[in-house]
Amino acid sequence: MAMPNQLLAICFDFGDTLDDQGTEIKDDALTTLEAELIPGTVELLRELKRRGYRLAIVSNGPVSSIPNVLGQHGVYDLFEVSAISQGLGVEKPDPRIFRHALDYLGICEKDYGRTIMVGNDLGADVAGANSLGMISVWLNWSPRDRKIPSGELEVPCYTINRPLALLPIIDDLERQSGSYGLVSGGID
Repeated sequence: MAMPNQLLAICFDFGDTLDDQGTEIKDDALTTLEAELIPGTVELLRELKRRGYRLAIVSNGPVSSIPNVLGQHGVYDLFEVSAISQGLGVEKPDPRIFRHALDYLGICEKDYGRTIMVGNDLGADVAGANSLGMISVWLNWSPRDRKIPSGELEVPCYTINRPLALLPIIDDLERQSGSYGLVSGGID
């Protein structure tokens, strides 16, 4: 019998984390109507779901962009919750947007260190996750993003250059069996 996952949830940003913003087609209200996903994204999401992980979107931007694009690629239904700035009235790195997703998933504050936030923006995704004690994973894929942290809060716990590189990190964290306070590069 398989052991239950030690990680309680994996949260993802949307633009240039799941979708390739360079391929987005938008309407006049700047809602993304369609876009290509970053190579490996569909495989990653399906594998995480197969392993029993709970998935969430935590993103700045228009609410409708997420189902438009993820639905187009058949992966929208893999996510249990979408915490989107337009719908919540706050933008990352505001902790309320992260807490909205984690509260929906029933994850209490003492267990935030057993959650992952994957994103491309050091100031919004990494700093927001680090400030709450989440495990931050920076996807350094897009040429459009700032590459140098502007302070300690923007230093990610882990850096990946492609979506599927998240899987070995998750495997390592699961092997640590809950010793998430020892994550390298984390913020106390």
